[in-house]
Amino acid sequence: MSAAMAMPGWAYNPGTDGTPDREPLDVAKKLVPVRFDGFVPAFDPAFQYGLALHDGGFFWEAHEIWEAVWKAAPMNGRDRLALRALIQIANAGLKRRIERPRAAVRLIDETKGLLSELIWRGGTSEPKSVAACLRADALREELQKGLETGLAPLARFFSHEKMKQNA
Repeated sequence: MSAAMAMPGWAYNPGTDGTPDREPLDVAKKLVPVRFDGFVPAFDPAFQYGLALHDGGFFWEAHEIWEAVWKAAPMNGRDRLALRALIQIANAGLKRRIERPRAAVRLIDETKGLLSELIWRGGTSEPKSVAACLRADALREELQKGLETGLAPLARFFSHEKMKQNA
């Protein structure tokens, strides 16, 4: 993560906090292309920033960044599906933090379905993509065990060897 992509000053909780620290998020969002060509690289700086945000407990902020990446992802692709699952995990982390456990469980159930679809679709010809580097089977298995596992850190569910080989 570059020095220009600082972490926010605080984790925003909608409905309980005033406003989010948008400045660092705006910097990261400017790195997202209008459209990714063919796939979303797992080593993309904005995607990686979202991962660092999530794993740092900045769930709302991770959702914001990953949503920008998701919007630029190729339509109907595996990366879009993987990103949607990650966005829902970030949402579940936020719901859990603001003490809405039923909403968190619903989001995790949806995520398990998204991960199942991702696994069902099979591999991809692009080993550098978010979907190819995500160990969806391991993440789904963790989420099956219960709500407390699988929410953080998410970086452990990415094949860093693939990401390093292809950066």
